[in-house]
Amino acid sequence: IGGTSWHSTAAYYRQINETIGEIIGTQANPPLLLYSLNIELMRSQDWERINSTYLEIALKLQNAGAEAIIICANTPHKVYDYVQPQVEIPILHIADPVGEEAHKKGLRTLGLLGNKPTMTGGFLQTRLAGRYAIEIIIPDKKAIETSHYYVSKELTQGKLTEEAKSFYLHQMQLLKEKGAEGIILGCTELPLLISQNEIALPLLATTELHIAMAVQFILGEG
Repeated sequence: IGGTSWHSTAAYYRQINETIGEIIGTQANPPLLLYSLNIELMRSQDWERINSTYLEIALKLQNAGAEAIIICANTPHKVYDYVQPQVEIPILHIADPVGEEAHKKGLRTLGLLGNKPTMTGGFLQTRLAGRYAIEIIIPDKKAIETSHYYVSKELTQGKLTEEAKSFYLHQMQLLKEKGAEGIILGCTELPLLISQNEIALPLLATTELHIAMAVQFILGEG
């Protein structure tokens, strides 16, 4: 399920196909069903409407033959607890590959960057704490608002600026001082802005880890 934003959806679609092509050969590609909704829905922050819409879409994909669902963004995972019990196929939760990767790296305390709902909504924190015993640290209120601006007004519109990069690198340093052993890039577009060679802390890009999870499922490995 994509559309929030279409930039991130395109990244998911491309990278799933590219990764599987590297494994099985470029002469084949996996069958995928894509439902791209209007990003206006997420910007409304009307979670009753958002929940019901995602459930409707999930049921359509299930009825069309989907064997699992992947939501191509971070924030919409707030619908997971509402939608998953009402569909018969699994929704691949974006927090799970993050938790597994953190355990592999021996990380127990992670900073989280993204938009305001992702950082304050609790859906990543709750799952990571409950399943993986990982503590999440977020920026202060002012920085959360600034980050939300960059994500909603720039990054999801395909605009990548040096000003935004400087802001996020500074926030990563502040999170490190608060005890973060690594940083979750909790916005699909953040890895397009910040690369690992620009910061000493381990970066856990939710998009890349989520895509790897989808690839494992498609290939019957997860």
